Amino acid sequence: MTATSALISVDPSAADPRDSGSPARRRSAFASLVMRAPVYLALLAASVLAMLPFAWMVIASTHKTSDLFVTPLPVLPGAELWANLARLQESVNFSQVMLNSLAIAVIYTVFSSIVSIMAGYGLATYRFRGRGVLLAVVLVTMMIPMQVLLVPLFQMMASAGWIDSYQAVILPFLANAFGIFLMRQGFLDFPVTLIEAARIDGAGELRTFYRIVLPIARPQIAALVIYTFISQWNSFIWPLLMLNTEDKYTVPVALNTMIGMSRVDYSGLMLGSLLATLPLMLLFLVFQRQFVAGLLGGAVKG
Repeated sequence: MTATSALISVDPSAADPRDSGSPARRRSAFASLVMRAPVYLALLAASVLAMLPFAWMVIASTHKTSDLFVTPLPVLPGAELWANLARLQESVNFSQVMLNSLAIAVIYTVFSSIVSIMAGYGLATYRFRGRGVLLAVVLVTMMIPMQVLLVPLFQMMASAGWIDSYQAVILPFLANAFGIFLMRQGFLDFPVTLIEAARIDGAGELRTFYRIVLPIARPQIAALVIYTFISQWNSFIWPLLMLNTEDKYTVPVALNTMIGMSRVDYSGLMLGSLLATLPLMLLFLVFQRQFVAGLLGGAVKG
């Protein structure tokens, strides 16, 4: 038995004050909780305020449109959910436009992610003349408003005969400047020694990229995939210009057609918006850890 343990066994007051069961430890934890209480209350209030629009969307989607303009407003779900769903399906063929949006978003996410990953990897790991200028050009494109590009892009799609086609929706924006910059930032901290070791062992560039680089960069890739999917799923202006056939509409375009000149089906709009939001929420809830890790990993690198 050591002298310290003997002292503790004889005099309990000599025990380590860092012990989780000691009064000093409990007082310190309570004081820390009291100090942090305003922060927790502020975060709770902000969370409640952020959830109010979504809660109202759920409530409104289960009522008639006329019920949404009474005083006081309904605060509990109603009994019109299935009637609103049937009317939504009849008015815009909602199941078809959901499939259209899903197909476009998945195809765009796959190919845009490939372009962003490879371009970001090249800008981060290869040393060549003009690399800084090329990166500056990529960043400058992020500052160009979308509205400036609409007319020339529309003329290009019309010249190619791609109006009212999915390739016109997908192809013009495959090279995403934000995605390239995000992956470039993520690859800046990649251990170059692993790449050099793979080259010494005789691995080619593609094999090194797919077998060594991609597995380590999974958090950044997950963040890129989530961001790309959400941005394409919510895209409205460009699909509205390109798609003319109702059976080819995406969800935002189809919901826009429910806004008439004299009457607006607010219950149907709320239900359609709710159903369109659920896939995004599910995607983020499943991959939120990778999403946050990928964004933070690319935010602290030079």
